[in-house]
Amino acid sequence: MKRFIAAAIAALLLLPLVFVFSSCENEGGGVTTLYVYNWGEYISDGSDDSLDSNAAFEEWYYEEYGEHVKVNYSTFSSNEDLYAKISSGTVSYDVIVPSDYMIERMIDEDMLVPLNYENIPNVENLSEDFFGEDAPFRYYDPENKYSVPYFYGVVGVIYNTEMVDEDCENIGSWNLMWDEDYKGDILQFNNSRDAFGTAMYKLGLDVNSDNEEDWRAALEELKNQKNILQGYVMDEIYNKMENGSAAIATYYAGDYFTMYEENEALDFFYPEEGTNLYIDAMCIPKGSQNQLIAERYINFMLSREPAVANAEYTYYASPNKLVYEDEEYQDYMEDDFYIIYPQVELIGDDNEDEVAIEDIEDIEEAAEGEDEEEEVIVVKVAPYKNLSPEKLALVNNLWEELKSDMEISVGIYVICIIIVVTLAGLGIFFGVRNFLRKKKYS
Repeated sequence: MKRFIAAAIAALLLLPLVFVFSSCENEGGGVTTLYVYNWGEYISDGSDDSLDSNAAFEEWYYEEYGEHVKVNYSTFSSNEDLYAKISSGTVSYDVIVPSDYMIERMIDEDMLVPLNYENIPNVENLSEDFFGEDAPFRYYDPENKYSVPYFYGVVGVIYNTEMVDEDCENIGSWNLMWDEDYKGDILQFNNSRDAFGTAMYKLGLDVNSDNEEDWRAALEELKNQKNILQGYVMDEIYNKMENGSAAIATYYAGDYFTMYEENEALDFFYPEEGTNLYIDAMCIPKGSQNQLIAERYINFMLSREPAVANAEYTYYASPNKLVYEDEEYQDYMEDDFYIIYPQVELIGDDNEDEVAIEDIEDIEEAAEGEDEEEEVIVVKVAPYKNLSPEKLALVNNLWEELKSDMEISVGIYVICIIIVVTLAGLGIFFGVRNFLRKKKYS
C-alpha cells in the first residue's frame, strides 16, 4: 500500500513535466505526418540523380512555414485497390491520386473534400484544356471542385520486337492481344475496367455502355483470350517485359518508356480501333487530418521544379504548361515527346469532334516546321466515365466470373496432373514389386 501511494505521488509530481515537454514538442516544431497514396512509379524519388519530390516538399515546407512535415508515401496498383482501401474506412490519407472515372465515383459517393484554391494558387499553371470553365477534359469533375490534374496519358500495346514477327498483321490493332501465335506470352490488365476496356475497344463497343449485352459480349471476348494469356498483371509487367519473359502487353504509355530503358527491343503503338485517355488527379479524401498541408502539397507539386522532375521521371504527359512548354524538358524527351503528347480524337456516342490540346498542338506544329518528317500522332480515344451502381455491380460480377473460371480451369489442370503422376507412381511401384517377386521365386 505504501509503495502504491508513493508511486501515485511520484506520478502526480511528474505530470506537469509531461505537459511541459509535450508543449515544447508542439511549439518547437513537432513533426506532422502527411499521408500520400499514389500509383507505383509515379513520382520522382531521388533515384538516378532525380529530384526527391517528397523530400523537397518537406524542406520547402519548413523554409516556408517553419513547421516540420514528414511525407508518409505509399502506393497502389489500380483504382479498384485504392477505392477498396479508402471505402473500408480502416486507413486515413491526406492526398490520393485516382483516375478520372474513379474520381467521379468518389464524388458521387461523397468520399472527397472540396478544395480551397486559395491554398493552391499554382493551378494557374495548368492548361485550359484540363482546368477552367471551358476545359474539355474535366468531364469527371465538371466544376474542378474536388481534384487537380496531376498527369494524363493514353493506353497502348507494348510488344517485344525480338519475339513478335515484324510482319505480323495485327501490329497496330487490339487483335495482337488475342493473337494465338503468341499463346503464353501475352499479359492482360489485372483490373476489371481496363481489361473490359480492351475487349470493348476491340469490338467497337461503348466503354461506358448502359447495355448489359455489351458487357457480356466483352466478357466472352475476354474468355476467348484467357487461354492464350500468360497472366493478368499490374506492376508485375515491368519485370516481365523488361526481362523478355513476355512478348505482348497492354499498359499505360508513360510506363512503356520506363520499360524501354531496360529493354530496347520493346516497341509501342496506340490501337487503331480506339483506346482510353485517362487523367489522374490529386484529391483529398474525407477523413484527412491535414487538409491545409495537403492543399499546400498539391500546390507544391504544380510548381516548376517538382512538376518537371516528376514528368521526366515518369514519362507521363503533364497538363502543366510549365512542363510541356519548357525547352529543356522537350529536349530531354526528344522524339518521345510526340508519342507522350499525341493529338486525340474523341469517339463514342457523346463524342463526335476531334479535340486538340491547343497549347501542345502549337508546339508540335512549330516542330513540324523545323522538321517536315516529324509526324503528329492522332489517336482515337474514349475516356472511361463512372458507371451506375447497377452497372458497377454487373462488371464486378462478370470480372469474378472470368477470374473464377480461370481458377477452376487451373485447378482442374493441376488435379489432372496429380492424378496422372499418382497413377504413374503406382504403376511403377507395382511393376517393380512384381518384378522383384518373380526374381525371388525364379
